[in-house]
Amino acid sequence: MKVITVKNVPAVALVRLFLPSQKCIHTVQKCVGTMLFALCSTASIAQDVETALPETSMMPASSDTSEPAAPESPDSSANNAPQGDEVMSTSQWLARLSNAVRTTNFELSFVQSRAGSETIPFLWRHGILDDGTQVEQLNLQNGPGREQIRVNDVVSVFEPDVSPYSFRSQFVNGPIPSELLYSPENLKTAYEFVSVGRARIAGRPAQQIRIISRDNTRFSYQLWLDEATGMLLKLNMLDVKGGVLEQIQVTSLNVTPEPNEYFSRINNALLPGPMVLTRKQAQEHQWDVGYLPVGMKEVRHDTRRLALTGQVVEYKMFSDGLVDISVYVQRAQDAVGEDMVLRNDLSTFLTLTDGKAQVTVVGEIPLQTANAIATSLKASEDKND
Repeated sequence: MKVITVKNVPAVALVRLFLPSQKCIHTVQKCVGTMLFALCSTASIAQDVETALPETSMMPASSDTSEPAAPESPDSSANNAPQGDEVMSTSQWLARLSNAVRTTNFELSFVQSRAGSETIPFLWRHGILDDGTQVEQLNLQNGPGREQIRVNDVVSVFEPDVSPYSFRSQFVNGPIPSELLYSPENLKTAYEFVSVGRARIAGRPAQQIRIISRDNTRFSYQLWLDEATGMLLKLNMLDVKGGVLEQIQVTSLNVTPEPNEYFSRINNALLPGPMVLTRKQAQEHQWDVGYLPVGMKEVRHDTRRLALTGQVVEYKMFSDGLVDISVYVQRAQDAVGEDMVLRNDLSTFLTLTDGKAQVTVVGEIPLQTANAIATSLKASEDKND
């Protein structure tokens, strides 16, 4: 087996078309050498529009270079700061976070960074209009601009050289895991939340929480929440030794009584209508994964065709809410290429051939976890038994 370690470039960037989840696509930050790309391109999967939606752009967003402003107190008891010696549980802090991102008017600037890689700045806005309409914007502020705009449950996507389109979703897709923001309690099957104590982030008092994999098979996280509003101020992804793999750092936070005036300039009539997506009936696969980390569940399966070779593979995606793992299986006699590992500190691309099948595992997980999943492949039990 060939083992290739890529420094300072996300390994999944080399296999973009293999990855169906938006979270994986956000790791694609720059092009890599032709030779490394060629190692994976023969196994690339045609991009799935429904699950591999690109990042976005509509109009340049104004940069906010001012110091973080003291937010107005939101009109919600869940967002009130602790009084006196009141001690809040991690569940209460997570509930405040979820409530804040759903119900408050805010403008938040943050940067996403990895060691040795370019820092990527984002602008994130949310508002509740007078008629109750929820509006949201996520803007990538480097380069020509990419943008997503959400109006209630319709997200419109704008980016250079691609026709605008819309799809139905309750939130925009960004580098901050949506499950953490909107349904954090769902993560407790896979992760333990531990209160660490108070800290200071971006000049604001914050509460620090550790997010630890219950079976030590995935990376852990550090989370800092603003004491005044419950909003996220900082999120670190840590390797098994505690080193920082990825960091999201808020640089400016403003919570206001009224929505940002940006939303008043959006003309709903000019936004593209949501795509009508037809689901193909999924065929029953002839294999199962015998091992999965605690809290991982199958969220999708289908059959796909390799982009360059035309070969058919069976595909399943598993998720714990923070991490998505993609597994592809094809007959060994149809396989192209030999066993290989392509990885960096954050991402793993593992291909193994054993007996009658070749299995490929892709995800932001340690190599040991990917190997355990790949080697646990087994034939499905008869569904009619």
